[in-house]
Amino acid sequence: MQATSDSTPRDDAIRLLARREYARGELRQRLSAKGHPPDEVESCLHELEQQGLQSDRRFAESFLRSRVARGQGPVKLRAELGQRGIDDAITREAFEAVADEVDWFELAAQALARRFAGPGDSPRDRARRERFLAGRGFDFDQLRHAMTHAWDDI
Repeated sequence: MQATSDSTPRDDAIRLLARREYARGELRQRLSAKGHPPDEVESCLHELEQQGLQSDRRFAESFLRSRVARGQGPVKLRAELGQRGIDDAITREAFEAVADEVDWFELAAQALARRFAGPGDSPRDRARRERFLAGRGFDFDQLRHAMTHAWDDI
């Protein structure tokens, strides 16, 4: 696929970034899919980063906050950031930046209480709740805490 003659990698990148934050890897993929030459894409991405228009660190923090609002856990979020090309150091920094805002144990309990009315009467029901939390990306300790405390206020 060829890029349109009047569309530069920068134009396309700015259009994308106007809607939301993007990781560098995501932008690279999108711009390449539009048919822009790899060397122009890399040059554009470097320039956008230098100008502060694209930042993996800013993307990671924004991504974490939006996913936490959806009730997703740290295991899943780390994996998703990795899939988007965010390196471990930036991921760690993003988690540290939101650490004061998020109690993962409480988030797990809230997600569980929103989805299920109670802990379940049978081992099968409890296993279903545990799978729900594991699928959301909560670790074993957070899962156990949620299973014990999700319905404390009821």
